[in-house]
Amino acid sequence: MTKFFQTFTAALLATGMMAPAMAGARPMTAQDLATLKRMGSVSVSPDEKWAVFDVTETDADSYERSSALYLLDIETDNAVPVPIADTAGKSEHSPAFAPDGRLYYLSDASGSEQLWHARITAGEQVGNPVQASDLKADIAGFKLSPTGEKIVLWGDIAKDCPTFGCEKDGNRAELGPGTGREYDELFIRHWSSWETPGNYSRIFAFDLKNGKVTGDGAALDGDLVGDSPSKPFGGGEEIAWVPGEDGVFFALRIADRNEPKSTNIDIYGAKTNGSGTVNYTDGNEATDTLPAFSSDGEWLAWAAMERPGYESDRLVVKLRKQGSDESDAIALTENWDRSVGSITWTPDDKYLVVTAQDVLDHPAFAVEVATGKVTRLTGSGNVGTTIPLQDGSLLYTMNSLQAPTDLYRRAADGSVRQLTNINGAELAEIDKVEIERFSFAGANGDTVWGQIIKPEGVPGKLPMAFLVHGGPQGSFGNSWSTRWNPKVMAAQGYAAVTIDFHGSVGYGQEFTDSINQDWGGKPLEDLKLGYAAALETDPQINGDRACALGGSYGGYMMNWIAGNWPDRFDCLINHAGVFDLRSMALSTEELWFDQWEHGGNWWTRPNPEKWNPVNHIGNWKTPTLFIHGEKDFRIPYTQSIMPFTVAQEMEIPSKLLIYPDENHWVLKGKNSVQWYRTVFDWMDKWTATDGQDSEGQ
Repeated sequence: MTKFFQTFTAALLATGMMAPAMAGARPMTAQDLATLKRMGSVSVSPDEKWAVFDVTETDADSYERSSALYLLDIETDNAVPVPIADTAGKSEHSPAFAPDGRLYYLSDASGSEQLWHARITAGEQVGNPVQASDLKADIAGFKLSPTGEKIVLWGDIAKDCPTFGCEKDGNRAELGPGTGREYDELFIRHWSSWETPGNYSRIFAFDLKNGKVTGDGAALDGDLVGDSPSKPFGGGEEIAWVPGEDGVFFALRIADRNEPKSTNIDIYGAKTNGSGTVNYTDGNEATDTLPAFSSDGEWLAWAAMERPGYESDRLVVKLRKQGSDESDAIALTENWDRSVGSITWTPDDKYLVVTAQDVLDHPAFAVEVATGKVTRLTGSGNVGTTIPLQDGSLLYTMNSLQAPTDLYRRAADGSVRQLTNINGAELAEIDKVEIERFSFAGANGDTVWGQIIKPEGVPGKLPMAFLVHGGPQGSFGNSWSTRWNPKVMAAQGYAAVTIDFHGSVGYGQEFTDSINQDWGGKPLEDLKLGYAAALETDPQINGDRACALGGSYGGYMMNWIAGNWPDRFDCLINHAGVFDLRSMALSTEELWFDQWEHGGNWWTRPNPEKWNPVNHIGNWKTPTLFIHGEKDFRIPYTQSIMPFTVAQEMEIPSKLLIYPDENHWVLKGKNSVQWYRTVFDWMDKWTATDGQDSEGQ
């Protein structure tokens, strides 16, 4: 049954807020990483007294995961989150308050993902949960209208289905008795799933009456064919209610044979009855996303890229006044050389709160609407959700290399208070790590940044774990990862070294662009110089006992290092790395990425073989562990089978770990523990005694 308010002591224990500091802590393990609690969505009540957030927990024995909702008094110091919806064996998530105080959320308690709600009164009483929808399809997400009288829901729905889900097979054409899928255009598969022809992520608008979804709803995509929110990672940030509630704006990329090569996401508007669909960013053939209206409806803010086909182009905040033309839009952050990741208006409409990568951090910034002036609001760490409040304070989530996500509040005077410590008991038992930032002159003499993460207070020399991030337009910054986690690696007795090579984000768009058609050039030079700079920065690091690790582009770099820096590392660990650029170009799904990065189709590139690792296998000799997921359609798993075959044929010590149930990432708890165990065994084997293993292969 659903559990509601527990005793105060039980709540303290459940959230870790009672945990005392441990006198004898221990190194962090892969099991810790897999089972630490994970904070998700956050919502604040209309009176700004309460915050509700979902927390995902992982069973330490089965590694099964479920999520529950917690309520927190954000006005009281040292308040403790208490569970308000936690159905055994089910998950409650994605909370959102309505103006009348009802709390809506998604739950699979009925057997499918549906909308539920509960009332929270001033006396901290929670009413019994009420199922607010009973639709034929699972709900992937929802967004309440400003008054709470309407709601939009989205989920995977056949285009020829007029309602939110149809009976099985609906009015779809029969494909015959076989299991074969038939396609006559790309995409045929995307990220980790084969495409179902005719199915898309679609948005429907409904009325809410007495807290329940009523009627059949109206599809907002009209004659448009495409996914909204966009796949595979789009969500509610791509949808905005018009303050007058007569319409909804949403981001969508047209699905046709050009879609795998197109980054032309546009922002459309439609009336809530599904009529009057209009493209509001038709003049821009690059990405337009993150629509957000001022509270008075006078201004629409959104983020726009400039160059079609480039998924890592700078996202500039634009403003458009109600009734004006697209050509009249103001590029508010044009002179700020950072790419925004989220947009939220302050209640007085004078500022936008945005997030952006900035030199190893991902802080929140305030952008003055009148002038475009940018002010950094938060310190070191990785900010996620931002919720500006009426009193000028900012509620936000943040994580770091030391700890997973928690909730914070920045007052109007700039003072910051941590509101939650959901892993307090667990983290109290785990050793902290030392973190040092350093910079050096990299390729072209440009300043390049790196980090050293090592166990705290451990004497003697430490072998190096040399981590290369993916993207390649990414960063191994001050953030928590449930996959590639430097703290866990340092806990094994390694000094983890990260380098934000040319192509990384947070250093200006020119630095990010510089990797284009130069995958093996400036980045490798930066890594070589960064390796030397790390040794100079911290004499405790033993550079003669070192293993390099990377995933995605970082895995490509492992293959490139194997052929172009073969004498440096005792071992390599390659997760889902590109081995042969030709086969990658013809088998990946989002063609825009590969074609932008390397200068077009394989057969039209000026020098397609220049940065291809397969051409340098004659220099290979480093023991290498290859890891891949069979559901990885971004970099198909044959990109790991091929180099493993090469290593085996050349009698280079090598190992292959393949996951039949993982995609480009390793997401399941048991698989994560196995991943780290295999990785650490490989690292320990080859860095044990100056890179020499007495047992050989």
